[in-house]
Amino acid sequence: QVQLVESGGGLVQPGGSLRLSCAASGSIFSRNAMGWYRQAPGKERELVAYVSSSGSTRYAGSVKGRFTISRDNAKNAVYLQMNSLKVEDTAVYYCYDYRGIWGQGTQVTVSS
Repeated sequence: QVQLVESGGGLVQPGGSLRLSCAASGSIFSRNAMGWYRQAPGKERELVAYVSSSGSTRYAGSVKGRFTISRDNAKNAVYLQMNSLKVEDTAVYYCYDYRGIWGQGTQVTVSS
């Protein structure tokens, strides 16, 4: 059974940085496209960043230039480096395996 476990969320001031991690188990990780999504209170879940099995990436316009998605197939892990954080980045962040598997989410709060 495939499981995704996120970590690295927390409280940070505007302009600060956080690095989210997603550890995958029980799968042939390197074959799967992966993504980070987020959901703010009262809003729909939205794609933040995507990385293909070959390493190509895509970003939401609101985070382009500030966030970086990466993967380490040897460690079965995906990361989201978030810099220059804004209050509007506050949300629960979810790791997603494009075979249809979600992680449990990690809270990111940007506040002074």
